[in-house]
Amino acid sequence: MVTGRGGGVGGRAVDGVEDMGEAGMPTRRQEDEVSRMELTSRTSRPSGRKGPEGIAARLRGHLAGEASGVRVQDVRIGLGYTAVRLGDGGTGVAYTFRDLARGGCSVFKGARPLAGRPAAELLAFLESSDAIEAAVGLACANALANREGVCELHGDILEHLGVTPEDEVAMIGNFAPLLEGLRRQARSLTVFERLDGPGSRELRADHEAPGVLAHSSVALITATSLLNGTLDALLEAARNCRTVALLGASTPLVPEVFEGTCVNLLSGVIVHQPDEILQVVSEGGGMRQFGPSIRKVSKRLGAARS
Repeated sequence: MVTGRGGGVGGRAVDGVEDMGEAGMPTRRQEDEVSRMELTSRTSRPSGRKGPEGIAARLRGHLAGEASGVRVQDVRIGLGYTAVRLGDGGTGVAYTFRDLARGGCSVFKGARPLAGRPAAELLAFLESSDAIEAAVGLACANALANREGVCELHGDILEHLGVTPEDEVAMIGNFAPLLEGLRRQARSLTVFERLDGPGSRELRADHEAPGVLAHSSVALITATSLLNGTLDALLEAARNCRTVALLGASTPLVPEVFEGTCVNLLSGVIVHQPDEILQVVSEGGGMRQFGPSIRKVSKRLGAARS
């Protein structure tokens, strides 16, 4: 039984199960072009979100050097996930918030074609207030960063959380495959998600999450919070948790970006069969269909707090 005691921020649909999200409307530029030197309001976070020190901005800045000289080979914006493949074969994915898509049948507002552009241009979309553009930016970041050899832990995240019978666990986003294991391990488990109707004792509305995070010992936060601009606020609320994990296929496995935050575990995926992933994404598939084309990996960031 999923139980809990309090409140937070989040939304529907976590990587592979259910993710959370909310994004502002973008501003179109004349002739739909994106300048390399200047970003429109479409690539700026709305007011109320953290500025240059936000995780999205830090990720973009950290990967700028790696993006230099790299070009994009292919981009797929699917109903479940978005995928970016680079000229060197590196491939990354990020969740697609299809329910937040704007613009009728033309849901991507940026410049076209995306294939052949410098990776740095797609990386700039990390800071977009449009959820579809942000997914392209995050998929590009993951294509640059999530490579073989970057991680030290393999297998399912439950093997690395170290949950005890005394722990109160807060989960931002409904990662259904983890629920049964966490119920057995923890004293309590509270799941937060963007709800269309009233919540229940077993599932809480996303806006209640910060209050519960402040009193939890373990926090699992969906990486899709990077796409809807809620991650910085969630990390602030979770700052006293012993263990804070950012997880899901959208997770950028870049420890340096999270230095100085409460995150001490990153859990994401490495794509090692790009062609298969591109096909799955194009056909509206997700984590279940990714199967052997990815590897689940985790990276520990320092020791967990007591």
